[in-house]
Amino acid sequence: MCDNDSLDDMMRYQLRAGELSRRQFGALTLGAGLVSMLPVTAGAVEVAEADVDIKTPDGSADAYFVHPARGKAPAILMWPDIFGLRPAFRQMGRRLAESGYAVLVVNQFYRSKHAPTAPEHADFDDPATRNALMDLTHTLSPETQMTDAKAFVTWLDAQPAVDRKRKMGTMGYCMTGPYTMRTAAEFPDRIGAGASFHGGGLVTDKPDSPHLLIPKIKAHYLFAIAANDDERQPEAKTVLREAFAKTHVPAEIEVYAGTLHGWCPTDSKVYNQEQAEKAWSRALALFKSTLG
Repeated sequence: MCDNDSLDDMMRYQLRAGELSRRQFGALTLGAGLVSMLPVTAGAVEVAEADVDIKTPDGSADAYFVHPARGKAPAILMWPDIFGLRPAFRQMGRRLAESGYAVLVVNQFYRSKHAPTAPEHADFDDPATRNALMDLTHTLSPETQMTDAKAFVTWLDAQPAVDRKRKMGTMGYCMTGPYTMRTAAEFPDRIGAGASFHGGGLVTDKPDSPHLLIPKIKAHYLFAIAANDDERQPEAKTVLREAFAKTHVPAEIEVYAGTLHGWCPTDSKVYNQEQAEKAWSRALALFKSTLG
């Protein structure tokens, strides 16, 4: 996640800038009937899916597990954005599974409540909704991220549908972009690919900044950066590029022109289908080259 101060600052900045409006990021529709239709996956495989509960040291985490109906597949751990596990992320997880991966989409807020953790048609401009969501983020920390990463990776590796001989991937959105980096750093020999979409708080001035973990990461990476996030913190992409260059680990770091923070989930009012599809295709290319 973003560390809490960075996430607060990012949201306050965007509110001041008028970027979290009802025409943009502020109003997100979370109902299944309003999820944007995604393109049909070419050569989609038949999948099996289930709601699952995963024991962690802090409780029982609810999650969605979807995988090819036959055989074993590389695993991918998907962390949702601040609006949590919901139909849009189930749809995205299923789409990824249809491309041949065993996908676990988690509820990172399980300590506080099971999904859904945000109301339908949640509006981030609404103070009560915004405060409730920020309160949820403040219950989490780098330590809880590691507790959960260990539990989820271990759970995935125990599933018959997961091919443990192949590397695992992880992907995160907004507050969970940093989750992927902490997961990759904790499991350098297990995590082969990481992808962050409009991740927040990837580079901070704090001693626990995610970018400081790059020397521990062996996973090849994709950073899909929102244009307005880059405007706010233009130096972040350079810091990431230089850090990965020093380790000689491949990392594709790109600012997606014309995008606003939150543009990838299909239920976002700032969903940019053209650029989201581009980012999705780059993630698929990454997973194909690193996970098989």
